Amino acid sequence: MSLVLAIDVGNSRMKWALHGPRGWRAHGAVANADVGTLALRDWHNLPRPMRVVGVNVAGEAVRVRVEAQLARWRVVPEWLLATAAACGVQNRYANPAQLGPDRWASLCGARRRALADDVLPSACVVVNAGTAVTVDALDGDGVFRGGLILPGVRLMLKALAENTASLKVTPGQMRPFPDNTADALYSGALGAVCGAIEVMRRRVDPRAESVRCYLAGGGAPEISPHLNPPIALVDNLVLEGVLALAGVV
Repeated sequence: MSLVLAIDVGNSRMKWALHGPRGWRAHGAVANADVGTLALRDWHNLPRPMRVVGVNVAGEAVRVRVEAQLARWRVVPEWLLATAAACGVQNRYANPAQLGPDRWASLCGARRRALADDVLPSACVVVNAGTAVTVDALDGDGVFRGGLILPGVRLMLKALAENTASLKVTPGQMRPFPDNTADALYSGALGAVCGAIEVMRRRVDPRAESVRCYLAGGGAPEISPHLNPPIALVDNLVLEGVLALAGVV
């Protein structure tokens, strides 16, 4: 039985999932600060994977801690980087290798889904909503045209609270016309993220109503109700892309 452990080390947390011949067998997530507990807690009863493949945007220190947790299986992880082309996606970044590996994996995962969803895949926008939000444009031919990076909702609110003396207020709610400061702050931050997504939809195809948004990340459930359809929430889009890039699916 060929088991592959897919890993996505983000800015603040790490997601993982074990994949076998019949699909996902186990999955989990842990804060980067708690990566050192994986071997004894999350992975204690996990079958030994034959391969470990992942992406990492959190830096060398976290990578070293992850690899220390893998030592029990004596498996050397394969850390993926963006390339000029893979999985039917062409990378038009000025320097293809500079694209974040998590964004590259998401694009490849979204392209695979688009090919499965449509006879003739149309343009789509690929969004990862975490500590930061990435909004990437993928045209109908599988060409990654470019993308945006902006602070996530929580990061925007934190920046406002830390840099403005009068805006340290309790959390608000999304309102069409906020009539108090708490709601104005939250609605503004959420509106900025949704606005960036809708603008990118129109850029990749003026017929924005036909542009599907593949939405992933911890902030996805918070954002999705405020976007125009079609929307596809994908729980493990980066990990799906990791498997595609590794040639597993």
